[in-house]
Amino acid sequence: MLPSFRQRLQDNQLILFDGGMGTMLYSKGVFINKNFDVLNLQQPELIKIIHHEYIQAGAQVIETNTFGANAVKLKAHGLSDQLEQINRQGAELARQVVSETPGQDILVSGSIGPLGLKIEPLGPTSFDEAKAFFKAQAQALLAGGVDLFTVETFTSLDELKQAVFAIRELCDLPIIASVTVDEDGRTPLGTQPKRFTSVLHQLEVDAIGLNCSVGPKTMLDVIQEMQNYTDKPLAAQPNAGHPRILQDRTIYLCSPEYMASYARKLIKAGVQILGGCCGTTPEHIGEIARSVKALQSARDIPARPQIQIEEVSHVEPIPQAQKSRLAARIGEGKKVVSIELTPPRGCDPTAILQKAKVLHERGIDAINLPDGPRASSRMSNQMLSVMIHQQVGIEPIPHYCCRDRNLLGMQSDLLGMYAVGIHNILLVTGDPPKLGDYPDATAVFDIDAVGLTNMVHALNHGYDLGHNELKQPTGYFIGVGVNPVAVDLAREMKRYVYKVEAGAEYAITQPIFDVQAFQRFLDQAEGHRIPFLAGIWPLTSYRNAEFMNNEVPGVEIPDHIMQRMLEAEEAGRGTQEGVKIAQEMVQQLRADIQGIQVSAPFGKIELALEVVDAL
Repeated sequence: MLPSFRQRLQDNQLILFDGGMGTMLYSKGVFINKNFDVLNLQQPELIKIIHHEYIQAGAQVIETNTFGANAVKLKAHGLSDQLEQINRQGAELARQVVSETPGQDILVSGSIGPLGLKIEPLGPTSFDEAKAFFKAQAQALLAGGVDLFTVETFTSLDELKQAVFAIRELCDLPIIASVTVDEDGRTPLGTQPKRFTSVLHQLEVDAIGLNCSVGPKTMLDVIQEMQNYTDKPLAAQPNAGHPRILQDRTIYLCSPEYMASYARKLIKAGVQILGGCCGTTPEHIGEIARSVKALQSARDIPARPQIQIEEVSHVEPIPQAQKSRLAARIGEGKKVVSIELTPPRGCDPTAILQKAKVLHERGIDAINLPDGPRASSRMSNQMLSVMIHQQVGIEPIPHYCCRDRNLLGMQSDLLGMYAVGIHNILLVTGDPPKLGDYPDATAVFDIDAVGLTNMVHALNHGYDLGHNELKQPTGYFIGVGVNPVAVDLAREMKRYVYKVEAGAEYAITQPIFDVQAFQRFLDQAEGHRIPFLAGIWPLTSYRNAEFMNNEVPGVEIPDHIMQRMLEAEEAGRGTQEGVKIAQEMVQQLRADIQGIQVSAPFGKIELALEVVDAL
């Protein structure tokens, strides 16, 4: 019988994997926008040829052509119904090639890559859902006869864990778990080697390592640091350097000889599993194979330093009562009032600062400031929050949305706002640009409001997205948006629960005109109740009611209220009726809410103040 993968690891043998499958397919004329995984069904002989070439070059383990063959990525190509066939065939093709090369100890590894979507804590896909996606793929690879699994090119440790857990629920085959890093040696989410190595070390896997994204030089530097935090076998599968675009072709510039020279350095640094990723070819693997052969019998096993398990220190979060005056009042069970003011379109804050001063004098608890509402171009609500906080003294609640900033910018903003004293926040996904002033503007949406809530919760507990410790935690009072009359109420409730589980401490609703609908929402949310501030909008006219009902997402005005506004408009008292309706909403909701957020339509704070008197 052939020696097993685990036996080879135990005997300290060097193990050589193959190189880039996508690189070879591209070089053989397959367009880069085509799904490579479905070629297992459409061009099986081409896949077999590439496997043969890598084995002839000296590879001892070949990976299946299934890196992106999960339900999420296949769905984008209309192939999700072929998941089982694609993965099983991918494994069977590799097995056929092995059987056609007798006398060589070749193993087949099932390649599993990331899903291509964000899972919790950064996205709405739960751990269980992610694990189910991975499990379906792993099951098909098992049916095709793989000897081991390579879980590779992951940027999120949480997602990688779900892939490992899924495989472990199915079998006890060996697993190699690899993450990808940037030139600074951290994962794209900023996780440092000491942290991600410690996490990988504690998983039920046989080897851990790095693959893709960087060339061998950076990978060597990170591998040398990883040694301090694990005694598990290390794997390295670098790219052939950084890609360059020359005459519309993607070219990797590291020569086979250069890769082989670093292969020797990686081996001397303790790497036991070698291979290549993007840009590597059978020529690269052939040169590396010669290096492996020369060092196999005579290599010195480097002494490993004493393992250090990097644990994230426990940071005591700031108690709610100390976060802000608003947080303290809500914690004490007192009713609170926030007035929503829309930032101006120009750069003169005089008028809104004056309104803020009046509201402060009238005893209003906070001022709510939207973040580019309806994707309009307005003064930064962050800067306006700072001015209101410093010049007026009333607490602001800036909305913070995911539309305009990537993950790096978000963390920078959040740390900066907290440093200047902005401690209340409302986290929202944000309106898409197509609704606003610049419909062709680029929307970022790296994460949604669920992921953003998790991000701020992490900052409140002293660590960033990469699980790197902060010197001190933030103390944001975390609010989230809720729409009790959403068209898909089940989805809205699911997202609300996710937000609460992510760390939301209070919720502000969209403007409420249907009290019964809101109360039904509260009944469904009973097991996950946090304080609610009801959104209240005093209508100013029947035309305003029509606009709100038909053009503002998340607002639904019942027919009987529309009729009241129409009759009042005809009688010349539309605004008065709108305020009266808003007051009635407050009175009917009062027993179920912790407070209200009243909008000042068209900046008319006197209308908002009339409504406040009803609380």
